[in-house]
Amino acid sequence: MSRTRRRARKPAARLTPPRLSPRDVLHVGSAGLRARPMRVFLSALGIAIGIATMIAVVGISSSSQAKLLRELDRLGTNMLVATPGQGMFSGQDTTLPKDAPGMISRIAGVESVGTTGDVAESVRRSENIPKEETGGVAVKAAKDDLLGTLRASMARGTWLNDATGRYPSVVLGDVSARRLGITQPGQQVFIGGRYFTVIGILGPVPLAPEIERSALIGWDAAERLLGFDGHPTAVYERSADDRVAAVRELIARTANPQTPSAVSVTDPSAALQAKAATEGAFSTLLLGLGGIALLVGGVGVANTMIISVLERRHEIGLRRSLGGTKGQIRIQFVTESLLLSGLGGLAGTVLGGAATAVYARTGDMPWVVPLWAVGGGFAATLVIGTLAGLYPAVRAARLSPTLALAAA
Repeated sequence: MSRTRRRARKPAARLTPPRLSPRDVLHVGSAGLRARPMRVFLSALGIAIGIATMIAVVGISSSSQAKLLRELDRLGTNMLVATPGQGMFSGQDTTLPKDAPGMISRIAGVESVGTTGDVAESVRRSENIPKEETGGVAVKAAKDDLLGTLRASMARGTWLNDATGRYPSVVLGDVSARRLGITQPGQQVFIGGRYFTVIGILGPVPLAPEIERSALIGWDAAERLLGFDGHPTAVYERSADDRVAAVRELIARTANPQTPSAVSVTDPSAALQAKAATEGAFSTLLLGLGGIALLVGGVGVANTMIISVLERRHEIGLRRSLGGTKGQIRIQFVTESLLLSGLGGLAGTVLGGAATAVYARTGDMPWVVPLWAVGGGFAATLVIGTLAGLYPAVRAARLSPTLALAAA
């Protein structure tokens, strides 16, 4: 009796619902997506557009910045330019001494010096063109070492040398060549009452845009043929990287010991450095628009999931009646929302990377898509997917099995 009584008092075994394996969760979560492919496509499209916009904006900005930094590495940041500054009185014209280039070249750490001087003449395609129509092209006298100091290159033809610099020959910047309609060396332009033969056309010179818009003639020819006074108006110098700051402090006092304040010293690479540093500033607005598109896509996913819950009440009630728990129902619909957002995020990542590649190729830029942008964008889609699926999942889990089956 006592043994029988003890058996009767033993509590009944507690039933526990079977757990869903990750494979089962993936299967039930993707069932709704497989059944409605067109709805999945349209819902994922909003997510894809948002992610593609964000990645493309970041990628294009990073590619442009990489191009500028690569250009800076090639051109160097160790060039300074000395030009006439302000005189003691407002509006007073100043000039650099004729021996300023030689004096600057003696500063410790200076490796090369290039010089130009403004010539008070205009350049025209022919003598039949009025003097006023110069096309914005300046005439400058240049010394032989200017090309190496600027680290410029010749697009066509040759640079000035000791021989050609004494005769009526000219080298055009790439912008001035286009404005004058000069395409090949050997053509002529009209300067100071005589024709000069074009012996070369420069390539782009980012650190000296004024050279791109100039017609450069030899120093000796400028003095002998055009009445150039021999005073330099720009002295370009290259120094060792670790000596740039020290050289900058000495240039003005060395170039013009009597009036150092009449010498202005600038760093032309600073403009490119600032441009590279602020390259992504204007992309903030587009990045925000991409974020808004992503949120709109998330709202679309949430709407799709709510409709899915309403359409699948019979399925939900049947699963609950067969032992499915509220937690399993929630996991099913959250997983479905995550898969839907993940598909959109994956497609958006591919589209954004492809758009960046096309832009980089057409603009001769390196293709750069930061990993943080890809990882952050995809993580954002998962967060959006989770948030978008929470309410529909909770709503599905709260459905009564009896009412769900009865409503079906």
